[in-house]
Amino acid sequence: MKKILLPLLAFICFSCTGNERVTLGDERFGEYLPLLQNRRVALLSNQSGIVGDEVHNWCLAGGSEVTPESAGVPFGHPSDPSQPVTYGPHLVDVLIEKGINVTAIFTPEHGFRGDADAGEGVDSSVDSRTGVPLLSLYGRGKEDALASDMALFDVLVVDIQDVGLRYYTYYVTMLKMMKLCASYGKDVVVLDRPNPNGFYVDGPLLDMKYKSGIGALPIAMVHGMTLGELALMINGERWLGDGLECNLTVIPCLGYRHGMHCTLVKAPSPNLKDMRSIYLYSSTCFFEGTEVTAGRGTDYPFELYGHPDMEDRGFSFTPRSIPGAKNPRYKDQKCYGVDLRDKTLEDIWREQIDLRYLADALDHMPSDSSFFMKRNHFELQVGVSYVRQMLLDRVPVAEIEAKWEPDVATFKAQRRPYLLYPE
Repeated sequence: MKKILLPLLAFICFSCTGNERVTLGDERFGEYLPLLQNRRVALLSNQSGIVGDEVHNWCLAGGSEVTPESAGVPFGHPSDPSQPVTYGPHLVDVLIEKGINVTAIFTPEHGFRGDADAGEGVDSSVDSRTGVPLLSLYGRGKEDALASDMALFDVLVVDIQDVGLRYYTYYVTMLKMMKLCASYGKDVVVLDRPNPNGFYVDGPLLDMKYKSGIGALPIAMVHGMTLGELALMINGERWLGDGLECNLTVIPCLGYRHGMHCTLVKAPSPNLKDMRSIYLYSSTCFFEGTEVTAGRGTDYPFELYGHPDMEDRGFSFTPRSIPGAKNPRYKDQKCYGVDLRDKTLEDIWREQIDLRYLADALDHMPSDSSFFMKRNHFELQVGVSYVRQMLLDRVPVAEIEAKWEPDVATFKAQRRPYLLYPE
């Protein structure tokens, strides 16, 4: 069962041009508060679940606010990065103020405040401001909610900022909660948000033999969908399994188009610190499956790469223990490599997933055997078996990337019925 509220109005607003503001799903109170009244409500959210801010929006139309200057600085005021941002209230505060009975907050990877390391266990606790229980999905020995948690609520509201990559784990958490809600007869309401990588689709479909916590669905690596669209596809393609279908309502954004280049004003996770890192993430996150570091423990993770043995490279950096990267690879060791901070946004957007960084690093390591990790983390990320061997065989990158073009075409056709916004 699926519901999409006011799709006609949404498409009328999308035809607007210029800097008309995009209205996020969580701002459309008239559409979803009636679904929550007189019911026990749980949230799936984190630090990104704020409602409005000083600059009105997390995504301004036409990409006019994504500039070389703003893309490479820490998140903040998009039109003037030197100015502080006054954030709006968190959704939990707004709902309680409006008389909604919020009984639980489920928190994904990185925790409710978004400052825990990747994959780090986070203890359940209580939100000090509201007294609502924070139920961590990372830290209780498994990533699923417990059966006892499902007795706490009638409807789950999802409001979280995703970045649109198959190995970015927020959608995996949403998928698991959707399945539990379907099993226990709970409703799900997704308050949609723009996808900052929603302007393209790229990468192979996941071979489900590599299904994992960093890749749970047979979708393209860069799927180009919002969480609301993906939730509709999960239902429509029966990906919940066991014949389950979630009672799902999606509250779309107004004024959003997939071709936009969106500017976030708050980091969605601790190691995506600016817009350039979000755009490069689809290419440089592959280093997580190699012995080369993508710069965790620096001020610019995923915007550089290197290794202590790549001494022939002129650029160097030293990872250190910092919030969000307490024990980075090669901590306190000097690494040599490549700085990508000078790449133009237009080049990054045009190149999309770019395997040349991997090929370059491979050529500068002392031996091929010291490049990929012994375990199959790389395959879990890329989702197929052929990329590793083709790189080791020095197959031209363009030929490797061409191999997944049929997957892209197949996925674009498959996802089309679930898209809420013009491409």
